[in-house]
Amino acid sequence: MRLRSGVLAAGCLLLQAMGVAIFLRGFFPMAVRARPRGEPPGDGPAEPAPPGSGAVSNWSAMPPPLFRKVVLVLIDALREDFVFGPKGKQFMPYATQVIEKGTSYSFVAEAKPPTVTMPRIKALMTGSIPGFIDVVVNLNSPALLDDNLIWQAKTAGKRIIFYGDDTWVKLFPKHFVEYDGTTSFFVSDFTEVDDNVTRHLDRVLKREDWDLLILHYLGLDHIGHVTGPNSPQVGPKLREMDNILKKIHISLLSKEGEASLPSLLVVCGDHGMSETGSHGGSSEGEVHTPLLFISSAFEKRSGPLTQPELVQQTDLASTLAVGLGLPISRNSVGTLILPVVGGKTMREQLRFLHLNGFQLSRLLEENTPAYEKDPGYEQFKIAEKSHGNWIKLYLEGNNSEILMNLGKKVLKQYLEALKTLSASLSKQVAQYDMYSMMVGTVIVMENPVVSSSSWSEVDVLMLAGTIGHVLSLGASSFIEEEHQTWYFLINTLCLALCQELCRNHFLLKECDPQHGISLKQNFDGIGEASDCKNIDVPTSGNSKLDKVASSAEFIKGSDKWISLASPWIILICCRLLRSLNQTGVQWAHRPDFGHWLTSSEHKSELSFLAAVSLVMIFFLVQRRCSLVSKIAMALGLLGVYSYRAAIGNVVFPWQHDSKDISKGITEARFVYVFVLGIVFTGTKDLLKSQVISADSSVKSTGLWEVYSGLVLLAALLFRPHNLPVLVFCLLIQTMMTKYIWRPLKCDVAQITIMHYWFGQAFFYFQGNSNGIATVDVSAGFVGLESYVEIPAIFLTAFATYAGPLLWAIHLLCYLSSEVSRNAAAVGHGCFCYALMRSIPVAIYILLVTGLRYHLFIWSVFSPKLLYEGVHVFITAAICLFFTAMDQNHSQKVQD
Repeated sequence: MRLRSGVLAAGCLLLQAMGVAIFLRGFFPMAVRARPRGEPPGDGPAEPAPPGSGAVSNWSAMPPPLFRKVVLVLIDALREDFVFGPKGKQFMPYATQVIEKGTSYSFVAEAKPPTVTMPRIKALMTGSIPGFIDVVVNLNSPALLDDNLIWQAKTAGKRIIFYGDDTWVKLFPKHFVEYDGTTSFFVSDFTEVDDNVTRHLDRVLKREDWDLLILHYLGLDHIGHVTGPNSPQVGPKLREMDNILKKIHISLLSKEGEASLPSLLVVCGDHGMSETGSHGGSSEGEVHTPLLFISSAFEKRSGPLTQPELVQQTDLASTLAVGLGLPISRNSVGTLILPVVGGKTMREQLRFLHLNGFQLSRLLEENTPAYEKDPGYEQFKIAEKSHGNWIKLYLEGNNSEILMNLGKKVLKQYLEALKTLSASLSKQVAQYDMYSMMVGTVIVMENPVVSSSSWSEVDVLMLAGTIGHVLSLGASSFIEEEHQTWYFLINTLCLALCQELCRNHFLLKECDPQHGISLKQNFDGIGEASDCKNIDVPTSGNSKLDKVASSAEFIKGSDKWISLASPWIILICCRLLRSLNQTGVQWAHRPDFGHWLTSSEHKSELSFLAAVSLVMIFFLVQRRCSLVSKIAMALGLLGVYSYRAAIGNVVFPWQHDSKDISKGITEARFVYVFVLGIVFTGTKDLLKSQVISADSSVKSTGLWEVYSGLVLLAALLFRPHNLPVLVFCLLIQTMMTKYIWRPLKCDVAQITIMHYWFGQAFFYFQGNSNGIATVDVSAGFVGLESYVEIPAIFLTAFATYAGPLLWAIHLLCYLSSEVSRNAAAVGHGCFCYALMRSIPVAIYILLVTGLRYHLFIWSVFSPKLLYEGVHVFITAAICLFFTAMDQNHSQKVQD
């Protein structure tokens, strides 16, 4: 049996996928850690000893708690401007009043990417910066074993109650005396997910049997995912949250009375949301969240309102630990938010800062060999010594201005030391597993070396474009704006194809026998070289003269002019698609046609566009389907519109309001039935062609029907304003098939590279980017009543990579249906497609290894690495499908 390029490509890509997995394991390890949590926390360090032999402080125990009860209200995806901006003034009047005139402190908390829920909860409760791999773990959160505020509170005998996102229940099992978790992944639920939290409030606020109450509201996050931050549903949800805060605050004040200690209400977000309503990246809207501390212990605000100070999200863990009289978590890199304890005596404030500094310096000792030379450590030792001098004066009963001035100086020294220590530790987010990274790199790099022989047949433009794209991956700006690279490449490709078509057309008119002989001599050599490289060339005469004759026969009448115009039509389509979704970083905030369509004022226009798009999808995709599949496709597309109407995205002509909005479960499942039916019909034909008969037409029909089923699935998962992306995808594929590839007799390598390029461009036309925030997680819950992990992951991945997937399957359909091509065309296409995916990944892994200490490694390069890793696994699956469909050729080779 002769080993063919398709089998080789699939095997190499599977090996490369394994290499990528090993590399990711080494690149995304667990963050630096202190001592294990199981050790008893102890009382912590005593105050610095005064100078002099045998002098000791009389305060060695942990400080007592500052607050009797603490309520933490976490509103998922609460952006800074939702509280401090115009929306806050309009929809959160009580919170605004407390911020401006009440007893409160307001801050803007900065979250580090990845801005997804589970890593952010870890940051809030441990004070550490979770690794980027927590984005993946976010789907199935394991128990948190690191030292954290919840564990410290439980160990100290605090009674904790929790209601809300069940991620907390998974992270902190058996820590709550009472809890009620709600799933965070069913994003089409805006109401019940919050009502399930609020329904407990009246009862629990009347009780005295708890010390810490945590509430995690998800409705705002779900609204953002489905409709965006400018949705008319955001305002009512903010008003609902404001009423809840008012209820809690008034209840806490009424319970204080003669109590020895006041209560504390903390309001925060785990992350914000981007301008599209998603999160995960590092835009300002995603990383900046409000942080409010409300307590009668604070002084009432007076004077003009100032801009909230910027703090780190990790600072909350240290601050709450001090407020509850608990040791600061050992892995925390956060610093105490001083205004919260600003009402205490100077001795107490210095004691709190010393505890924080001691904890940070201990963490530095355990993770940095040369810790004594660290500037933060040196600053802390200086502040500690000054603190000892202050203690000496204090114990001597000195109450002069000297004591106060020295206290302020020590306070400033501690704050500078804490800031430097925190910054130094934050840089050590993770220690790379270089062994795993090197093993993964070696495995990944082996494949392109094996496959490099076929590059000699690729067109100069395609080769230059591919190399240019790979080299651009070393620059963070090019990664952030990668869509611009692909837009440029496909536009240049269209111009090159236009030139080739014009040359081909005018050559037909002007060629003479002598000219034809010279062409034959020139292109005979190219044909021989192509045969040596196993590149698909028509077998009936490998000469330019034969190619010209066959082209002349094809390009007749109106087809000739359509063929000449087709590159320009494709250029127009691409320009329109660029206006639909702004992506990347630099211009993502600018308004686009998609934003205009999704605004509530233009629902009728969106409805018309969606209806026209679905009709065009039917006419473009049904041509090669059987009658049964055509009927199923028509009913399925009607179901797609019905689903979008049911959830309120579009309206039917007879609808005048949105009172009948639902989750669209029935309508979506109606479409799934037809998707499965069409795919099953195609699969049956494929099995028939592989097992029963070797009829290529049966296999071709089966492939086109599978492709049609995937198009229907994409139409269901795409948001209504993105349906034109699917229309233009099908239109460009149709035009290139009939009016470019066939007239020009493009070889398999050229056609494969064009499919790959357009697949990459359509990935960005959908509105995707190299940031996690653009992943549309709402697609993973279409037709689901509750969160089901495997279907949700599959649907989300399919919706995200629909562009590359549909172009890859179209490549297989096209190569299988072209009877003029030799039997090895599918295998060669698979080989070339795998090569196009392998080379960028291999080079990018080398670049990431070299740039692992780059300033933007976590915000830019790491998300791109995750995208590339997932894309490799998807491409490996596609190549396996190519190889399976090439089974008939394999049998012929064996015979």
